[in-house]
Amino acid sequence: MTSTVVYDDANQLPLVCTDPATPVEGDPVLVGQIPGVALTNEIADATDPLNGYTSVKLNGAANLSVKGIDGVGNSAVAVGDILYYVVADTPKLSKKNTGVRYGYALGIVGLGATANIDVKIGY
Repeated sequence: MTSTVVYDDANQLPLVCTDPATPVEGDPVLVGQIPGVALTNEIADATDPLNGYTSVKLNGAANLSVKGIDGVGNSAVAVGDILYYVVADTPKLSKKNTGVRYGYALGIVGLGATANIDVKIGY
């Protein structure tokens, strides 16, 4: 049996996100355990064959909201720290390793603070 390459790079795909339920452009998102950033709002048109899909960027870096916490409490974020996506939290990204591994911090966030920083998507 031969295989066929469907997407050369697969770095930007139309996908159904598992969180958030209705992604908005710029949101960090999950597709199961796959991290990404919504490039478009979720399509909400029953007549569209891509109804329920969102264009998702699966690599690169994005400027996203990150909170300076970990599983124990307040914890500053440093460049290179692993970030996790925690479904129940706002913002979704932090150093809490109870979430889904999301990527790496490319900026700093103070102890217990929330800030927008560049985040390398994926790992």
